[in-house]
Amino acid sequence: MPLFEIERVTPLPPAEAWRRMTTWERHTATVPLTTMTVRTPPPSGPGTVIVARTGVGPLGFDDPMRVTAWEPGRHCRLEKTGRLVTGWAEIDVRPDRDGGPGALVSWREDLRVRGVPRVLDAVTASAGRVIFGRAMDALLRP
Repeated sequence: MPLFEIERVTPLPPAEAWRRMTTWERHTATVPLTTMTVRTPPPSGPGTVIVARTGVGPLGFDDPMRVTAWEPGRHCRLEKTGRLVTGWAEIDVRPDRDGGPGALVSWREDLRVRGVPRVLDAVTASAGRVIFGRAMDALLRP
């Protein structure tokens, strides 16, 4: 599975960066042709189920995932449980390295799309960095 990591430094305080990254429905506006739906009652935590539906009309696929680790304000791990998209994603938020009021946010993902040969792992990882990097930029925009 291709592993990729994206980091962003934001002037937002860590608590606000965390809130924006883990308010799952906000991701809908940041990933093209994708709608995020939380299938379990709030608040988020271990066992929360989120489904990313990508497509247009009846043509598309679901990317279901479950929160398996939850350290509020710091760390979240999502395990992808779908038939088409598998792997995991982690979001970490830390205080800015320079000691300022902002935050360092990282998104790591180990992504596999069934039917896509391993020879294309670099392409899959590159596409992931672009798509999720743009999502992070939008979510963390001050």
